[in-house]
Amino acid sequence: MNRIDLEGQHAIVTGGAQGLGFAMAERFVQSGASVTLWDMNAELLETAKEALGAATRTVVVDISDHEAVASAHEKTQADGGSVSILVNSAGIAGPAAPLDAYDISWWKKIIDINVNGTFYVNRAVVPGMKERNYGRIVNIASVAGKEGNPNASAYSASKAAVIGLTKSLGKELAGYDIAVNCITPATAQTRILEQLTPEFIEYMRSKIPRGRFLEVEEAAAMVAWLVSKENSFTTASTFDLSGGRATY
Repeated sequence: MNRIDLEGQHAIVTGGAQGLGFAMAERFVQSGASVTLWDMNAELLETAKEALGAATRTVVVDISDHEAVASAHEKTQADGGSVSILVNSAGIAGPAAPLDAYDISWWKKIIDINVNGTFYVNRAVVPGMKERNYGRIVNIASVAGKEGNPNASAYSASKAAVIGLTKSLGKELAGYDIAVNCITPATAQTRILEQLTPEFIEYMRSKIPRGRFLEVEEAAAMVAWLVSKENSFTTASTFDLSGGRATY
C-alpha cells in the first residue's frame, strides 16, 4: 500500500462509523492524519473509534439538521483543531420503487440527508478553509447520479445533485488552495445493501463490467490522494469508481 502523506491534517468524515466512510478514515489515520468521525449511530461510532485508535474523535450528529451540523463543526474544531479535510460520506439509498409509486416521505428523507446534508456540511466547513487558504473536500456521489438507476429515482436524483453541488463549489473556491471533488462509485459491499432487494442488488452487479462490487479499500485509496497536498490542481471534478460501468 502506498502511504499518502497526511501528516498534521485534521479530517472530518461523515458517515464514518462504517462502510466507505470508515475505510477512508482508516486510510487517513494510516497516512498520519487525525480524524473526527460524524455519524448518527453512537454505538457504531464507539466501535469505530476503538478500531482506529487515539488519533480518532467522534461526534454524534444528524447531517440533515443544519443547526446540529454547525454545533458539531464547532465542537470538532474545539476538540481537534482546524479542519483541513472533509469527506462527506453520509447517505442513504432508500427503497426501490417506480417513481409514480415512490413513497413521498422516503423521497423527502433521501433528499434531506443526501443533498441538504451535503450542503450543510460543506457550508459549515468552507469558511475556515477559506480563511486559512487551504482545504480538501471530497463528496461521495454515485454512478447512479450519472446514469440513473430504475426504481431509484430519489437516490439517483440526490447523487446527481451532489455532483452539481461539487462542481459549483469547486469553481467558487478555485482561487484558493482548496480542492473540491467528488467520486462516483458503483455499488460497494456495505450495509447500504440491506435497504435493497436481492433482485435490485443483482441488477446493479450485472451492470458492472468488472463483474463485482467495489471494495471499500479501493475507494479509500483514491480519496486519500484527492485529500492530499499532492492534489494541488484538480478541482470541481468527478472521479469514476464504477468498474467500467460509467460511459462518461
